[in-house]
Amino acid sequence: MFRVNTELVLGGARSGKSSHAEYLAQTSGLDVIYIATATAGDEEMAARIAHHQQTRPNHWALVEEAVDLAGAIKRHSLPDNCLLIDCLTLWLTNCLFNDELALDWPGQKAALLAALAEAPGRVILVSNEVGQGIVPMGAMSRRFVDESGWLHQTIARQVDRVTFVTAGIPQILKGEA
Repeated sequence: MFRVNTELVLGGARSGKSSHAEYLAQTSGLDVIYIATATAGDEEMAARIAHHQQTRPNHWALVEEAVDLAGAIKRHSLPDNCLLIDCLTLWLTNCLFNDELALDWPGQKAALLAALAEAPGRVILVSNEVGQGIVPMGAMSRRFVDESGWLHQTIARQVDRVTFVTAGIPQILKGEA
């Protein structure tokens, strides 16, 4: 039987990607640690965070890590647990808009990839697919789309399974069901 240790779940806004990833974590039979990368910069984002918190099982452990995602994976991944990381595009935003980290974005990305490769437990990564629309206006917006696309491609090559969620329907792009 094919064993999935690492998985990338992609989808657009409100596609059902987080719900699908939560289902995968819930049915894994492992203890779940939810690693949240979001920060509440305004009331609307605070409401989104609250919604996600209300839909998660209360017994899941929560780690809030906006920047040091590689460190969080190293600290919390164990052979008998499942890390659910939601979401990579928010983490990318946190890195690109942090003046110190933006200068070392390649280092941050390399550290994440290394941590994923060494993680002894199951890791499910959630991310927004933002590269299917028009080329955005503004240099930073274009850089964000480029960097997220390159990040997704690199992670997709490395993980066991990639799933794309549209209208709540998961489609396996890589790996087995």
